[in-house]
Amino acid sequence: MHLKTGSGMHIKKIILLLLLGSTTICNNLEGENLYVHENIIDKSNKSKTNTVTQNLDEYYSDKKLGSFIEGGATVFRLFAPNAIEVNLLVFSDVHDDNPMTNKMLRDEDGVWEYKIDEDLSGRYYGYKVNHKEDNNIDDLPLCVDPYAKAVASYTTYNNPRKSIVHTGNYDWQDDEFVQRDWRDLVIYEMHIRDMTAHESAETSSPGTYKGLIDTNAIGGINYIKELGVNTVELLPAMDFGNCEIPFKDSLNGKFNSWNPYERNHWGYMTSSFFAPSSYYSMDWEKFKWNEWMGADGSQVDQFKDMVKEFHKKGIAVVMDVVYNHLSQYETGNLKEIDKKYYFRLDDQDRYITQSGCGNDIKTERPMMRRLIIDSILYWMKEYHIDGFRFDLGKLIDWETIELIIREARKVNPNVIFVCEPWGGGYDPRGFSLREWGSWNDQIRNGIKGENSESGLGWIFGKWYGNNNINRIKSYVNGTTVKYRHGLFQKKEHSVNYLESHDGYTLGDFIRIGSGEVDQNKKIKNVDKNVKLTPVQTKLNKLAAMFLMTSQGMIMIHSGQEFARSKVIPADIDVADKNKGHIDHNSYEKDNATNYINYNHADINSDLLDYYKGLIAIRNDHEAFRHASQKQIKFINIPDNEFALAYEISYKQNKYFVLFNADQKINQEFTLPDGEWNILAGANKASLVPSGSVSGKINLEPVTGIILIKE
Repeated sequence: MHLKTGSGMHIKKIILLLLLGSTTICNNLEGENLYVHENIIDKSNKSKTNTVTQNLDEYYSDKKLGSFIEGGATVFRLFAPNAIEVNLLVFSDVHDDNPMTNKMLRDEDGVWEYKIDEDLSGRYYGYKVNHKEDNNIDDLPLCVDPYAKAVASYTTYNNPRKSIVHTGNYDWQDDEFVQRDWRDLVIYEMHIRDMTAHESAETSSPGTYKGLIDTNAIGGINYIKELGVNTVELLPAMDFGNCEIPFKDSLNGKFNSWNPYERNHWGYMTSSFFAPSSYYSMDWEKFKWNEWMGADGSQVDQFKDMVKEFHKKGIAVVMDVVYNHLSQYETGNLKEIDKKYYFRLDDQDRYITQSGCGNDIKTERPMMRRLIIDSILYWMKEYHIDGFRFDLGKLIDWETIELIIREARKVNPNVIFVCEPWGGGYDPRGFSLREWGSWNDQIRNGIKGENSESGLGWIFGKWYGNNNINRIKSYVNGTTVKYRHGLFQKKEHSVNYLESHDGYTLGDFIRIGSGEVDQNKKIKNVDKNVKLTPVQTKLNKLAAMFLMTSQGMIMIHSGQEFARSKVIPADIDVADKNKGHIDHNSYEKDNATNYINYNHADINSDLLDYYKGLIAIRNDHEAFRHASQKQIKFINIPDNEFALAYEISYKQNKYFVLFNADQKINQEFTLPDGEWNILAGANKASLVPSGSVSGKINLEPVTGIILIKE
């Protein structure tokens, strides 16, 4: 149905239509709205071509979209209000070059429909969408159904796809959402393929959904469970454009001068918002160009198997989702279905690109908003997803942001919603007011620094930008608006992190920031580079202790726990001028740059054990998650601006947390009365105290300590 307008709007529209003279006035069935149409060819079946409205936002339909089986027949529906003709192509198999072509009928709400009196489950299909500005309809690309529940992808440039009529039942075995307070989350950001693609993972299905949950493997779910985190955040796993354009060559007017790998590995180029990616279900050892992957649809059940296994281990699953743009390098998606409806355009119909990705989606359009919400609810209901992290969240309009969380909470009251609070601006406060969490870049930049050369942070004994000890204290309390520069209404809206997939890993940031590694020189021995020096070890442990004792959600990136280093392999057969160097943007590298090397975890097992201990302490001691600001008392340290001390009085326990981030001087602290047990110190972190102390304690430079008195 169309969106309704008031009677005043009716009068204005009538006047305008009379002035235009060349249009036809038509009411909907309720007689409440007026629309502008051209060439109404068959009102009895609501089919018309070359349709125009004065305001595209007036188009809305609540009909079920996509392909589905109804009464033994297969129904296909596509929303494309600006199209003048849409043809449905149905293929007998994925290799079929002579599809059955069916002309679809359009209703007054911009929905094109065709019904075939046969159950076509498992068949392949797509749409040819014709617009009045199209010059050669014979060259129209095959468009993937935006609501397709599974897709087959062809391994070549432009990422051609065929939608699959997907039906089927799945045995969830009483699986349910993992219900957890946001304050209790310890999130592990990870890439599905990277977790088991390296041979050290020792899985029979490397780089796949299956490999990730292989209980006989060293890497993957066993490693994640042993680490102690309780939530995984999957880098994009909806089907995405994984092939970019040819290197040093042109395709569709674009020249690739930047990506010799011709691959988008991280997945931030979503193509299908309802379909899991077959990038993580195929056998990459058998990968060939110009072949179909995902044609059997097995990625659907494999994804569900993955979620179910994580849930069995008490680990929630969060999806990183991209609703702000599509790939620049593929054809046959929303761009060809209805560019003017789905995208933000300038006055010359050129894509607006605040995302930096070439085509920003117009999320405020009613049917685009519906698509986003439908997608979120589908992943919750069909795949039991526990939460979502929105890429470039500020590019999503506020009304959509508000509706998303409201509708999702009807399905799961504890559903997790976090985002990058930037893109079309920067507004973590705005997200917090709407009950969303967001990445806290203040704590990231304040604690480690903004850049590894001239913008070092607190752990290096530096103040980055306008950072100071009062801001450090605010991070401890969740960076809430109770502080002068606070960002969040509630501490659980703050995603505290020091490393993500973007930028240098924390380990590499410290290697370079400490001056012990020159980022401009090639790394000749990767294992030697990975091995932490005493200085690097202290900096990593200090950062980890601060992070794990801060109020709010905690996020670590995969490999952070062993100071992962992203060195581009020197012997790789790719024309990458940065081979042998540490990488800070590895989005395109399906190779050892990104793969988790569990041998490196063994090399830095001391830091790994330290992270395990800190995570266990945080999980076991509620004070570091639930203490109120009134229960946290800071102690003034007058002679060391990089020293921090605070006492937490929570229920029956008292905690004393001390840090000395000064790089040169020791710091003496006077302890409150009594005997204090040591949970974590410069060398060890454990639920089992490693000793006790009373009276005074002296901390070496770049160290911290967590004390408890029960």
